[in-house]
Amino acid sequence: MVHQTIATRMTSANSASININPMNFRLLRLVAMTLIVGTLAACSTKPPQPPVAPPTTSPPPKEYPVPGTQSQSKSRWIPVTWEELPGFSDDSLFDAWNAWLRSCERPAPAFAPLCGDVRRLSIASGEEQRAWMMDKLRPYRVETTDGKVDGMLTGYYEPYLDAVRTPGNGFNVPLYAPPADLGVRKPWYTRQQIDTLPTAQAALAGKVLAWVRDPVEAMVLHIQGSGRLRVQEADGSVRLVRLAFAGTNDQPYKSIGKWLLDQGLVRDATWPGITAWTQQNPQRVNELLWSNPRFVFFREEPLNALDANFGPRGAQGVPLTPGRSIAVDRASIPYGTPVWLSTPGPTVQLSRLVLAQDTGSAIIGAVRADYFTGWGHEAGEVAGRLKQNLRLWALWPKTAQPSN
Repeated sequence: MVHQTIATRMTSANSASININPMNFRLLRLVAMTLIVGTLAACSTKPPQPPVAPPTTSPPPKEYPVPGTQSQSKSRWIPVTWEELPGFSDDSLFDAWNAWLRSCERPAPAFAPLCGDVRRLSIASGEEQRAWMMDKLRPYRVETTDGKVDGMLTGYYEPYLDAVRTPGNGFNVPLYAPPADLGVRKPWYTRQQIDTLPTAQAALAGKVLAWVRDPVEAMVLHIQGSGRLRVQEADGSVRLVRLAFAGTNDQPYKSIGKWLLDQGLVRDATWPGITAWTQQNPQRVNELLWSNPRFVFFREEPLNALDANFGPRGAQGVPLTPGRSIAVDRASIPYGTPVWLSTPGPTVQLSRLVLAQDTGSAIIGAVRADYFTGWGHEAGEVAGRLKQNLRLWALWPKTAQPSN
């Protein structure tokens, strides 16, 4: 926009004297007297005042209440200032924006109107993205319904396993697609029954997707719900595929780590601790695995170069972003909500923007999150040890209609 200016110039009055003859003088005195009388008359009466028009200002945009106890049954959202969010001015938002772009593939109704801006700002600086967030969103501290602000953060990841299509050479642990009668028989057979009963084995005939070596690694895959396989095909070629969650046997989940603790067998029930115990006690591995009756079935998905940069699809229906996607209890935080996460350690210290894009059977409660660490061994090491204090702030559009 170009602002045009008008040039102005002040000129001084002419200083030359004016010659006035006597006749002109008497005429001027008469005119002056008339002006004085008119002025005094004007001062003695108040002219009527024109009506004052009311100011014409556009009304502010309507601000709706946020999902609180009336619609989010397990949490209470308390409005706060941006200054309360630890590290808000320091977070590099680039990866978080990638996760937000993914959420915009299937946006929640409250966030759909913002997705145009989210896409436009994908190449903006962190400062511009932060300023936009402060203009469009409002932070709310997530609490339990009785006011507790501290919760728990755990981690999950995609295991990365070697696999074959035909059993042999130590590859004797099957990974299954769902059986035909999975939706008819509820609950389906337990883990122990699947391993031992001929009827369960018959129902799974022809359903093996691949074979892996280690039953504990297979259990990790079941617990995480998805994973990557470097699978050797029948012709000897090697292909990278993803196994995605396709259902369960509807049996209750039991933690094998808790089983070890309850038996007094370990003090460290993280995945590294569990693995160390199984290596020292191979004869009791089945006993350990059968303590968890839940069994997970998978579907195989191709994994191209683009898909390999993201995790599996979460419950929101969009691919997860390592370090920027979390699983939540959707009765506390709706899918697609940007969330400020802060955790002091000891495994990791984080203050960053994440997106609520997934859920899990063990993710229950208001201030509860499962942090997606990525895939492979290093991501598994972090996820396996992650269990620490957590605080959450939901970032909700200022003018969004609440969901009921």
